[in-house]
Amino acid sequence: MKKGEVGILAVIGVVVVVAASIKGYNITSQKEEDKGIPYYSTATQELSKQARVLFDKYNCHACHSLWTKRSVMQSVPAPALDGMGSLKSEEWFLQYFSADNPQAIVPTRLKKEYQMPSLADAPKEDRIILAKYMASLKVEDWYLEETKKREYEKLTGQEYSP
Repeated sequence: MKKGEVGILAVIGVVVVVAASIKGYNITSQKEEDKGIPYYSTATQELSKQARVLFDKYNCHACHSLWTKRSVMQSVPAPALDGMGSLKSEEWFLQYFSADNPQAIVPTRLKKEYQMPSLADAPKEDRIILAKYMASLKVEDWYLEETKKREYEKLTGQEYSP
């Protein structure tokens, strides 16, 4: 290698090292506050245990995810249940689970085999437990607002203003 080529390679090496150092400094100096996991439950341990048994009994995990757990075989675009209690009340859930036709309450375009089944024939105690548990699944207010903002801006292309 010629003397001039070594000099050019040295300059390029120095520029790359300086650029990487500046980039690294910028990344570490822009620390965003970690607000933690936005989802939580207000359910008692007993209610959580009863609800888990019913989730298995009624095969809810076949379509829905809860606490980011999803069935490996799941292909139904059903909503995640995390935070649903911040959107609907216990009374609403009980009415929904008791409906002969849940699609009359929450319309869907899914094929019949993928639609929410009616739990109207399930024991009332089971429906009450599920409604209480679903109402206990909360989401932090800050996350709900951020989600609304992102969705609005994604759908409309306009800036969100509450």
